[in-house]
Amino acid sequence: MLLVLMAIAVVGSKGIALSGLFQHSPPEIVESIPVETAQPQPELQKVKIAPQVSAEQLVPHIEKLNFQRYTTAERSRTRTYITTELRKLGWKPKLENFSEGVNIFAERLGTDKAAGAILVAAHYDTVASSPGADDNASGVAVVLEVARLFGSRPTPRTLQLAFFDKEEAGLLGSKAFVSKKTRLQNLRGVIVMDMVGYACYTAGCQQYPVGLSVTPPSDKGDFLAVVGDTEHLPLLNAFQNSQMIPLTALNKEGSNLPPVLTLPIPLKGLLAPDTLRSDHAPFWYQGVGAVLVTDTANLRTPHYHQPSDIPATIERSFFRGAAQIVVNATTALLEQNKVLETQPST
Repeated sequence: MLLVLMAIAVVGSKGIALSGLFQHSPPEIVESIPVETAQPQPELQKVKIAPQVSAEQLVPHIEKLNFQRYTTAERSRTRTYITTELRKLGWKPKLENFSEGVNIFAERLGTDKAAGAILVAAHYDTVASSPGADDNASGVAVVLEVARLFGSRPTPRTLQLAFFDKEEAGLLGSKAFVSKKTRLQNLRGVIVMDMVGYACYTAGCQQYPVGLSVTPPSDKGDFLAVVGDTEHLPLLNAFQNSQMIPLTALNKEGSNLPPVLTLPIPLKGLLAPDTLRSDHAPFWYQGVGAVLVTDTANLRTPHYHQPSDIPATIERSFFRGAAQIVVNATTALLEQNKVLETQPST
């Protein structure tokens, strides 16, 4: 389940922003506070045309995962589905056991070994009593779509895929993943998706916690939030530029992308601990650049961790657009070999 969502801290100030990761006590909610904050500057890249996602491919994954994924048997059933789909697409998934569960990992090598790897990931477990369509079958579906679109597409960088177990129990799967230090040596950046399928279009339907220090792009819940650390701003830039990357076809679907709100977090979330409550956080702790892509969870959807988190509540146009933004950013990151760490200003 996603535990984050848009929180931002500015050194020397209070800056706690959106966070949907409140398992215990939810934040005090207020209307949006329109305070400007610095955003990473776009760096336009010449990249190949991004492949186009298919709603016909995305939505069936959520429908087929329409069951609670909490017990050992349920999570095993989920792994069978994911690995079967990956094999259909030509991947060779591996099951990686840790003491509390099992992660899934797959890799497609790039053409330039020195360019490193980009990891695209999502957790597949749920809390008890929730089928987790948005949390987080939506993220799983997008990773599987990335697998379909990039499986046979040569790129300089290696593409890695991961499906984490036991996120809802304390990020256990991603913590186990980063404990293998050798796999982090060639890892240039990580994209974690946790709830990317819900939108609301009534003014005021998006909520915010006290202390928000960023101006949202809308007074509705129709935008995609991307949270990253300030030490790896080029990762955030890839999402800020994601709406500028051409698609394989210019049609209404391809041009209908939701706004993107990028949130750079300083000091690895030390001043905004609510930004550390999803599977990107263990990578931050290891000094690896990672972003969390989210629809802001319980700050937007009333179905968060509820039995009502079912496929019918997914907003399909927003979901397809969110997936396309991830694919656009992934395209940019895989096609380049530039350093993704923030460079000191001169």
